[in-house]
Amino acid sequence: MDFPILSSLILLPSIGALFLLFANESSTKSRQTIKYVALFVTFVNFFISIYLWQLFDKSISEFQFVEEKKWLVGFINYKVGIDGISILFIVLTTFITLLCIISVINSIKSRLKDFLIAILILESLMIGVFCSLDLVIFYLFFEGGLIPMFLIIGIWGGDRRVYSAFKFFLYTLLGSVLMLIAIIVIYLTSKTTDIAKLYELGINPNFQNLLWLAFFSSFAVKTPMWPVHTWLPDAHVEAPTVGSVLLAAILLKMAGYGFLRFSIGLFPIASELFTPLIYSLSLIAIIYTSLVALMQEDMKKLIAYSSVAHMGFVTLGMFTFTQQGVEGSIIQMISHGLVSAALFLSVGVLYDRIHSRTINTYGGLVSVMPKYSILLMIFTLAAVGLPGTSGFIGEFLILMGAFQDSFLVATIASIGVILGAAYMLWLYRRVIFGKLTNNKLLNISDLNKSELFILTCLALPTLFFGFYPEPLLSTIEVSVSNLIEMYNYNLTILSNHNG
Repeated sequence: MDFPILSSLILLPSIGALFLLFANESSTKSRQTIKYVALFVTFVNFFISIYLWQLFDKSISEFQFVEEKKWLVGFINYKVGIDGISILFIVLTTFITLLCIISVINSIKSRLKDFLIAILILESLMIGVFCSLDLVIFYLFFEGGLIPMFLIIGIWGGDRRVYSAFKFFLYTLLGSVLMLIAIIVIYLTSKTTDIAKLYELGINPNFQNLLWLAFFSSFAVKTPMWPVHTWLPDAHVEAPTVGSVLLAAILLKMAGYGFLRFSIGLFPIASELFTPLIYSLSLIAIIYTSLVALMQEDMKKLIAYSSVAHMGFVTLGMFTFTQQGVEGSIIQMISHGLVSAALFLSVGVLYDRIHSRTINTYGGLVSVMPKYSILLMIFTLAAVGLPGTSGFIGEFLILMGAFQDSFLVATIASIGVILGAAYMLWLYRRVIFGKLTNNKLLNISDLNKSELFILTCLALPTLFFGFYPEPLLSTIEVSVSNLIEMYNYNLTILSNHNG
């Protein structure tokens, strides 16, 4: 295919943002135009991503739709392409961004144009991360996403927004400086930053451990893994609803994707060596943050801590190096993207009406908000991992992979499933059931058309992929199988070479 479809996906939101930059926001009519432009751009991008998924050949493991152009003095190329792993994240990104734009145009009252520009630029950068086939290009997209997110939290966030924005920025930036040094070292030792070439050449075993740790420092913060997770609850609580949605649904997945593409793909010997470390940190994240979630009084904080626990399952699944474990971790990330987005939007619905996120403010909502109660129940059960929801598929496959590798690790992780059910059902019971004692809730309105549409759009794939995960599994199967084969092959070759 000659048409540069991936570059179009990356550039289209930025072109839309450029158009908005020169738009006038003074009149009501111009504000409407701004909204329609942002909606149109994100809808077209979502449509292109679905078309790309249709065109994608699931039977081959090679990168497809590859585009390559000389960029930095000829030694670093702009190179993009996708495989079965990255295509799902691109579709998730365009889908969530579209729903965020629909949500924002009704809820953001001040500086709407600037907010939409930030979201569109962020979409370009996020798609770029999942398409990059060059380490330098990946790094630029990966770090570039910090800037619009920093502005979204810092300008449109809550009372402590500046503190939270700087904490988010400094944590993630410090981790990434080491990754930049590692990329420079890889270039100096391998004479290329082309990911496909590096897969073939392999990384010198003498450098792998240090390089793995440098990449880990960046991905662990962004995932976020325990103990470098403390920026996440602050960022979520202070971020506007849409900021929380993009942070939980997409930005955390960029680090999970990085673990698959780089930590496992490029550094097999180091990955094997550090697997006990990943297992330990993942299990602590699953158990500890689930217990912390049980203690929360703020709904956003509870969901933020549950995100850390769910991403603990993701990292655990990846480092089992089994087909089920890695497939489970990818499906868990896609499912968590849908479910966490829905949960944060659900909290936003209540916050827009009552201006409180405290759990004790609510109770008995089932009698005044029946539509909301049904949809929140679906997302709560998906977060718990109930069979019939997308959350079950990912957790089940991860635990299957973990049992193949270590019975003890899988057993401890299973306790996290029970704790997850405890804090999510506890949250649902306190907010939805019980007596309606707060008089402010008597006149509260149920979901409006826009809110109902957005939450239904998230509920449908959550249930569909819970009952029929085949479209996801068939897309990733060959690419995951190739990743594991390549990992085992490189591990053997490099170990023999080292020996």
